[in-house]
Amino acid sequence: MGKRRRVAERRRTRPAVVGGVIAVVVGGVAVGAYTLSGGGAEAEGRTASAGTQKKVRTGPVTALETQTTAGRFLTAWQQGRTAQAAASTSDSAAATALLAGYTKDAHLTGLTLAQGTPSGGKVPFSVKATIAYKGVSRPLAYDSALTVVRRAADGAPVVDWHAALVHPDLKDGDTLVTGESGTPPVRALDRDGGAITTAAYPSLGSVLDGLRAKYGKTAGGRAGIELRVVRGKASKKAGLSDKTLAELSKGTPGTVHTTLNPSLQSAAEHEVAGRDRASVVVLRPSTGEILAAANSGHGFDTALQGSLAPGSTMKVITSSLLIDKGLASADKEHPCPKTFTYGGWKFHNDDDFEIKGGTFKASFARSCNTAFISQAGKLKDDDLTRQAQDVFGLARDDWAIGVPSFDGAVPVQSAAQKAASLIGQGGVRMNPLNMASVAATVKAGTFHQPYLVSPSADHRKLASASRTLSASTLSQLRELMAYTASSGTAAQAMAGLGPDYGAKTGSAEVDGQKKPNGWFTAYRGDLAAAGVVQAGGHGGDTAGPIVAALLKKGA
Repeated sequence: MGKRRRVAERRRTRPAVVGGVIAVVVGGVAVGAYTLSGGGAEAEGRTASAGTQKKVRTGPVTALETQTTAGRFLTAWQQGRTAQAAASTSDSAAATALLAGYTKDAHLTGLTLAQGTPSGGKVPFSVKATIAYKGVSRPLAYDSALTVVRRAADGAPVVDWHAALVHPDLKDGDTLVTGESGTPPVRALDRDGGAITTAAYPSLGSVLDGLRAKYGKTAGGRAGIELRVVRGKASKKAGLSDKTLAELSKGTPGTVHTTLNPSLQSAAEHEVAGRDRASVVVLRPSTGEILAAANSGHGFDTALQGSLAPGSTMKVITSSLLIDKGLASADKEHPCPKTFTYGGWKFHNDDDFEIKGGTFKASFARSCNTAFISQAGKLKDDDLTRQAQDVFGLARDDWAIGVPSFDGAVPVQSAAQKAASLIGQGGVRMNPLNMASVAATVKAGTFHQPYLVSPSADHRKLASASRTLSASTLSQLRELMAYTASSGTAAQAMAGLGPDYGAKTGSAEVDGQKKPNGWFTAYRGDLAAAGVVQAGGHGGDTAGPIVAALLKKGA
């Protein structure tokens, strides 16, 4: 009996808690250890015997899991225990490489991380460190955040790994490097010789980065020592340039002259600041010079690098094609039914309006979709692509404006997608630079590749069009745009700017958006401009006033 009593007493012995670890002790031997802050089955206080499958934890991470997982990661990172910090993330390989480089490549020492108050699975934290390189040092401080999620394999809480949590300016695949800058700094000047700075022109941060990347080594400057973001393959493909985060010693800048007009650039900055997600570009049709480019968001450069469906502003190109093919004529009667079905899709006009017995000019001015869709069956699949490339210089990936840019996409498509392309949907993609160039081509009568830095600065060759519009087509196209500016959907925005003018509005539907992107392209005298307000609604009401104000300013 005494022996059986002692066995029973041992079985009733509770687990001993030592140093934040639960150790289950049987007969004086520890058979399992589980941290109080662990995830997965451990967080639920379960042990799994041999041959028993662990239950995967599901559901949102708890407040305790968020706090402890973030704390474990930040503590290990601060203490230089890279492997342990990386093991707390969803991608240990990527985390190991970037965290190791934080010390080795970025030369950051004395790291201090202060965890903020969590909100759901998100945990903000502040970073303080010292950049130390070859006897030169300076402090660095910034804020960041991480998110705790469940690992798919076992449900354990881990830090959702992205390079941005190490520094907000990093994209996945980028690295931090301290040393002599890869390229010397540049001093960018506007057309009047004034300095271009982000303090004066907040929109131009990415443009200045692009100018440095392109001309830093050839503009006569000398590199300094700096901490910078070195872009990886994905970022370079997206058109992003290396970015300076801090200077330890200044280099000597070289000088780069641009075509920017200071008064127009200031006005453009002011105009887009009044709307969310607005972008605009102003060109000189006779030369292709970029006079202004601005975005209300000062991150990605939508004005020069964006890739968005241009909506009905694309009808300028489509109209030139239809007139060239003899499928439309400005003053001849043209069908504009409420709806038209092609390729299995039923296309509508705005509010299903129709124009009975109206001319093509009337359909263009009111932006009648079906007037264009109805002609799809008479066109070859590559007709629109060839028109955009051969006449308007678009979608050939050969523009060299002086900084990274996107010159549009008009893929060859068939059936319903071909029809959608005619009205600027489907696979067609443009940005304000592209659509300002379209208006400029109509005004000038021929395509001039836009540029921000004169080709004489580096002897580069500008793109050119393989053909120009016939005199008849060009005359009718100008008539269409002038009528739209005086009596069509662009009339309110363009009021008082005539008579040497033309315009086209556009609205592009985007999946998941309640309102379409509003587009507007126009010319007046020797100025052409285009703008977009994403999720803004009709172009005449949103992008129109921005473009019109700049055309008036440049008079």
